[in-house]
Amino acid sequence: MIRKTKIIATIGPATASKEMLRKIIQKGVNVCRLNFSHLSHGVAKEIIANIKEINQELHVHTAILADLQGPKIRVGKFEKPVKLTKGGEVIFSTKKKKNTIYINYQNFAKDVKAKDRVLLDDGKLALEVVRTNKKDTVVLKVVFGGLLQSRKGVNLPNTKISLPCLTKKDKEDLTFVLSEKIEWVGLSFVRSAKDVSILKKIIEKQKLHHKVIAKIEKPEAIKDIDAIIEATDAIMVARGDLGVEVPPHKVPVYQKMIVEKCITQGRPVVIATQMLESMTENPTATRAEVNDVANSVIDGADAVMLSGETSVGKHPLKVVDTMRKIIRDVEGSEHSISNNRLNKSVLNDKRLLTNAICSHACDIAENTKAKAIITVTYSGFNTIKTSSYRPKAFIYAFTNNHTILNTLSLVWGVRGFYYDRGTTTDQTIRETKEILRDGNFLKKGDLVVNLASMPAQEKGMTNMMKISKIK
Repeated sequence: MIRKTKIIATIGPATASKEMLRKIIQKGVNVCRLNFSHLSHGVAKEIIANIKEINQELHVHTAILADLQGPKIRVGKFEKPVKLTKGGEVIFSTKKKKNTIYINYQNFAKDVKAKDRVLLDDGKLALEVVRTNKKDTVVLKVVFGGLLQSRKGVNLPNTKISLPCLTKKDKEDLTFVLSEKIEWVGLSFVRSAKDVSILKKIIEKQKLHHKVIAKIEKPEAIKDIDAIIEATDAIMVARGDLGVEVPPHKVPVYQKMIVEKCITQGRPVVIATQMLESMTENPTATRAEVNDVANSVIDGADAVMLSGETSVGKHPLKVVDTMRKIIRDVEGSEHSISNNRLNKSVLNDKRLLTNAICSHACDIAENTKAKAIITVTYSGFNTIKTSSYRPKAFIYAFTNNHTILNTLSLVWGVRGFYYDRGTTTDQTIRETKEILRDGNFLKKGDLVVNLASMPAQEKGMTNMMKISKIK
């Protein structure tokens, strides 16, 4: 294990075949993202089956992230691009009429007001509301013009949107996702902690254990960020729509703020969008992109994500390799997050004992130069909490739950192993160390810190820490 920051790759036509999935996983992909904005259930089912087969064949634990489209507002289909001229007027309608541009947001005319900004195609085109009939039609003035293509996205940074967090399409996709053994579900356009709670209640009602990633891409989410982090299982800083909804120059500060809060609260955090965008077409990344990935690693993100670069790009293997090399070099330098740990305090919450043990295990590992922290886990909590302290030592997690193994593939610094033999704590500690030694992860004489629960058969919360050498 030579890398702590994980790589997420979006799967699309360029990587959907079993052969390409195998290659990108071998190159270093830890999580495969399925974007339900563009995937049919039939294609998704085939990709999921292939990933699971590859996991068994390669003895790895690649996780799957099902990303729901969310309440994405789009214009309709055109026979040819529509030219928007600066200073001119254009009519949007929620009904398909002649000489108007159709918009799929049925409450558009009711929700907007005069002077509201309407951004199209990731902010490349900008309009301003002139007037609305509050029913189905809005007249807008073109502020920044250009060609508007079919099905382009619409952002309303000044408008309070009345769309539900889960659309009809999302609910259909969610039914499919919950029928599959998928570890992570991405909730798009989260506006408040309530949105996360709605999705989690649906999952809990079915007595399932899918984890939720709240995607931060709306200004309302920034205002409610602490509550959202508390409510969710992980966070994604989705900089594409966020950089349209808020002034782009604010995004870097928001990104760093969110990463720091997530690390402090023990929530995995993903940085996404345009990380190595130019490699969608080109065999090399720009210097700015390389710096962007590197800074995300320096800040301590759990994972960095590739979107179009691996879904439709010309060089999916090369882009994964490029990202892996950037991570490797940053983590091997004095700028590694482990050299500047943010989260050394013990949080005062209902799992105070586990938090304290995980925190002190990282301190002891640092002071003794231990090579590994070995966790035995049944829920993943102690492993994720230990990871949040960003120790220099690698974290090796042992569990008898395959779902937890895959889930931990998104978490910083963690490598998972299936283990179901230990009947006593002493036996578990001895055997987990032997597995790591025999697998050449550790060598004779290395110091390790073990975290477990006693008695082992109760599978309770972490209440024990032991320091020992590999024999």
